[in-house]
Amino acid sequence: MDAFVRPLYELNSFEELEHFAEKPGTVISASGCMDAQKPHMIYGVGNGRKNKIIVTFHEQKAKELYEDYRFFDPAVVYYPAKDVLFYQSDIRGNLLTAERIQALRAIHEQDEVTVITTFDALMNTMAPAKQLWDSICRIAPEDTIDLEQMKDLLVCMGYEKEYQVESMGQFAIRGGILDIFPLTEDNPVRIEMWGDEVDTIRSFDVESQKSIENLDEVVIYPACELVLTEAEKRAGIEKLLKEAESFSKKLRKEMKTEEAHRALSQAQELAEEWGELAVTAGMDAFLSYFCEERVGLLDYFDPKETYLFIDELSRSTERGRQTELEFSESMKQRLEKGYILPGQMKELFGYKEIMGRLEHFSCIALAALDTKSCGLKLNGSYGIHVKSVNSYNNSFELLIKDLNHYKKNGYKVILLSGSKTRAARLAEDILNEGLNCFYTEDYDHELLPGQIMVCYGKVHRGYEYPVLQFAVITESDIFGAEKKKKKRHRTYEGEKIQNFTDLSVGDYVVHENHGLGVYKGIEKIEVDHKVKDYIKIEYAGGSNLYILATQLELIQKYAGKDARKPKLNKLGGQEWGRTKNRVRGAVRQIAQDLVKLYAAREEQDGFVYGPDTVWQREFEELFPFEETEDQELAIEATKKDMESHKIMDRLICGDVGYGKTEIAIRAAFKAVQENKQVAYLAPTTILAQQIYNTFSQRMKDFPVRVDLLCRFRSAAEQKRSIEDLRKGQVDIIVGTHRLLSKDVQFKDLGLLVVDEEQRFGVAHKEKIKQLKNNVDVLTLTATPIPRTLHMSLIGIRDMSVLEEPPMDRVPIQTYVMEYNEELVREAINRELARGGQAYYVYNRVRDIDEMATKIQALVPEANVAFAHGQMRETQLEDIMYRFINGEIDVLVSTTIIETGLDISNVNTMIIHDADNMGLSQLYQLRGRVGRSNRTAYAFLMYRRNKMLKEVAEKRLAAIKEYSDLGSGFKIAMRDLEIRGAGNLLGAEQSGHMEAVGYDLYCKMLHEAVREAKGNVMEESFDTSVDIRTDAYIPATYIANESQKLDIYKRIAGVETDNEAEEMLEELIDRFGEPPKSVQNLLTIARLKSLAHSAYIKEVIQKEDSLKLVMYEHAKVDAARIPELVQANAPALKFVADAKGPYFTYLLKVNSRQAANDVLDTLRRLLEQMKTVLCTENAESSC
Repeated sequence: MDAFVRPLYELNSFEELEHFAEKPGTVISASGCMDAQKPHMIYGVGNGRKNKIIVTFHEQKAKELYEDYRFFDPAVVYYPAKDVLFYQSDIRGNLLTAERIQALRAIHEQDEVTVITTFDALMNTMAPAKQLWDSICRIAPEDTIDLEQMKDLLVCMGYEKEYQVESMGQFAIRGGILDIFPLTEDNPVRIEMWGDEVDTIRSFDVESQKSIENLDEVVIYPACELVLTEAEKRAGIEKLLKEAESFSKKLRKEMKTEEAHRALSQAQELAEEWGELAVTAGMDAFLSYFCEERVGLLDYFDPKETYLFIDELSRSTERGRQTELEFSESMKQRLEKGYILPGQMKELFGYKEIMGRLEHFSCIALAALDTKSCGLKLNGSYGIHVKSVNSYNNSFELLIKDLNHYKKNGYKVILLSGSKTRAARLAEDILNEGLNCFYTEDYDHELLPGQIMVCYGKVHRGYEYPVLQFAVITESDIFGAEKKKKKRHRTYEGEKIQNFTDLSVGDYVVHENHGLGVYKGIEKIEVDHKVKDYIKIEYAGGSNLYILATQLELIQKYAGKDARKPKLNKLGGQEWGRTKNRVRGAVRQIAQDLVKLYAAREEQDGFVYGPDTVWQREFEELFPFEETEDQELAIEATKKDMESHKIMDRLICGDVGYGKTEIAIRAAFKAVQENKQVAYLAPTTILAQQIYNTFSQRMKDFPVRVDLLCRFRSAAEQKRSIEDLRKGQVDIIVGTHRLLSKDVQFKDLGLLVVDEEQRFGVAHKEKIKQLKNNVDVLTLTATPIPRTLHMSLIGIRDMSVLEEPPMDRVPIQTYVMEYNEELVREAINRELARGGQAYYVYNRVRDIDEMATKIQALVPEANVAFAHGQMRETQLEDIMYRFINGEIDVLVSTTIIETGLDISNVNTMIIHDADNMGLSQLYQLRGRVGRSNRTAYAFLMYRRNKMLKEVAEKRLAAIKEYSDLGSGFKIAMRDLEIRGAGNLLGAEQSGHMEAVGYDLYCKMLHEAVREAKGNVMEESFDTSVDIRTDAYIPATYIANESQKLDIYKRIAGVETDNEAEEMLEELIDRFGEPPKSVQNLLTIARLKSLAHSAYIKEVIQKEDSLKLVMYEHAKVDAARIPELVQANAPALKFVADAKGPYFTYLLKVNSRQAANDVLDTLRRLLEQMKTVLCTENAESSC
């Protein structure tokens, strides 16, 4: 970074400043600084010492500083403040904790570290450094560990035990394998034991649970900020209870009985949780009881080795004063009501204490203007002369003019660009203008006066030091708003496991041959001294069916459209067969219609667009986020469709906020370049308004005219838009179904985009069809279409599915807590204080107005309104419109907000009675906040009644899952799947789907589509193999039943030797070396697929013989059967039975061959049958 730092030393004041700052306990102020230049200056100073702490006044500011500083030092870390106010919720997301622990890890491990933090974070109390460092656990191969002790240790460290590790802060133990997901790692880690010695350590992928690579060691940092020994814990709990009793007595004397009871009972609950139940969550809110000394972040650093930079001293101290005030006010109120104990008032350092500690460090206070010293003794102050760079708003001429001016004055200029290709192109363009310019990736390159150096780097804004004749210009100065890049976390992509939505006892299941029954669990049954797992299904009339666990592929979980109980079938009745035939007929009909429609479209010729232009690429590079992989594929496919002669009809499915609009924007831009018009159809006025804003925003730098047709436009404006549309002066028109009116005519429509297709009625759809006679169409929908249905429809419509959620813009802090008015008031006030808005979700229309009044009373200064689905549409849109425009601060609404609106200014959501909502609903709701780069908060409130005790456990366990949600596709469970399917296929179809269940319906549709397209379907038959050998998964190998089912189902799907190998590898990887019975399972699965390919329906082992029954319509060469019998005489015999021909094979009676030999013999025999009988020309049926 020499090129950046060297010029600073030419400033006289800079050297003095550095010299002064070397003495500990000095405070120096540097005024005249600009936000853009602060990171540069901080990086320049303080290269003599190991550590730097940069303190600013606001988390937003800290994040910006962090982004900019990363250019100079990629190892910088951000340490967020903990949320002291809401620390008492039952469950918190561990995202903040993870960020804090990661920063602490850097402080512990790196020799030189730069930490960016806020003044609030300095005020937080923490566990003493030694205590934290001692709790870190290092594990390397060949270490000896006792798994039981390890388990207790991990629980103490705040990790949670699960069956399978799915998110940060969890661990699982299966046999000799320990899986753990430390907060500081991107991927979880699998530790395999050999006895009590560590054998291997490897990272693995959360989704597929398969290993990625071997590691030399793993360092496990605690998952909470307070790790205690048993003795410390007991002492702390005693102290807590003692204080609770005396406090409770004091309250009783003041006649506050309710409060006294609350304080005492809460303390007892906590003591019980921490003591007997060994829960560690929330302990760090009571630090003062467990730690003798109070420690803050500053105590983790040695003042002699550390420079402290304070951004805008007066604002930072002001912020500290405010935080302290807010904390003490809020805590006093809670203390009076008995919600907290007096000791919790000590959980924050006063801001004066912090100011006192600052004096031990070398402090440099950076500010724009001369600042007050705020009670610190200043040892010197320096003025730095910096000014901002002009912004060029895409004008290259202005840039060249300024560069010439800089050159004349002998300036050194550095240009930074956010992409390497653009940097190189920029350098070329400037050279062509006759300026001395070069592109380099070496930041230490010597820069001479009059030279311009272009390099790659992302910094928000540029700056210039007139005295030094040194300027830095960034891409955002040249091109306007800068481009935000998101971090890409997961580099490794395993294939996704097909989830068998967990079967639990009592679920309805569909068996393809017997119909609908109830799943009753796995039972071990012993037949002829051999044990196997059977699945028990109960049918109407109480009859039971037992199926071998290896034949799992014949059953699916029944999923209907709503939660009605389906009617059970009788075992062996006719009714199921009739139902299946009825549905099959209906499905065939659809398949034919769809295929016809597709064929008709294939024949027509559409407009062929040219390949991408330079403009297109520039336009795409302005997208402020990083595209996800799915998004890139979808964009690619859409362009390909446009460049081919066939008419595009592509459906893009993806969850809310997965970037569907961006795909449409790029397609629209491509169409406009060829002088085609684009129509964008949105279901509601508000959505249209939002899409219009997005389009205008993205296209503003290009000569594209975007217009809006909807009720928010006056009649005159609408008339003018329609007129211009006909003349071809409007390039892109966004609108509601107003676009479908007769008076709207296009000069040359090239692309139609339909958003949220499922929300248009039939009549509208007909009009859309006329519009799209030979126009390219792009349809966007948010109801994720399930993968299975997507497979069967893939031949009919081109589809792109966006399944990969964009990396969290900013994680949403989720709290689960009992309803408490104080907290509601605080949460809303806090959001309004940072200029934001809030949602309050209240799902009862009856008294929603009363709720709004109640909230208005809590926060009198806010503007509160309410909205629900039973209002008139105009009234509802009006309220939403005012909310978008920021006139309403708090919107109390029912769950209607879960669809569609993106308002980036709303970053707090409070959900009333969250325990009454479904998972997917909560997920959708939560996705409405956190759409900008501020931290968003979601509060899930429930009422605590004593009645809820038993349910509370379960509910909290469920709500706990939301805290770490992260991705909606886990939750787009069956209910969403069905909704997606229903809309796609029209109403009459969903009845048929009810009848046979979702999975079987998809299977039938898939077959019908193949048939209609002329692919000959092979007649299907099922094969079963029943051999006397232990073939099951013992509980000692996989204990969890749903995991066991999943593995059974996947083993049943094994067809080739390769797949069997892969399956075996995965089993060894996840669960350790499989016992013999599991290996037999795999062998039998292989034999079964081999038998199937030789047209054999069943293989049964009788006392001393094997019976192999052929499929009646087998395509085999009957003439060669004698040859086969001959080759295996005398053991093999063939019986031409009318019911079904079969072979018998006599096993050597004397040895009663061991099970293994039987399997080998059978394999050899089947391979022979396949080669001899199933030849190419074998058409005759036997």
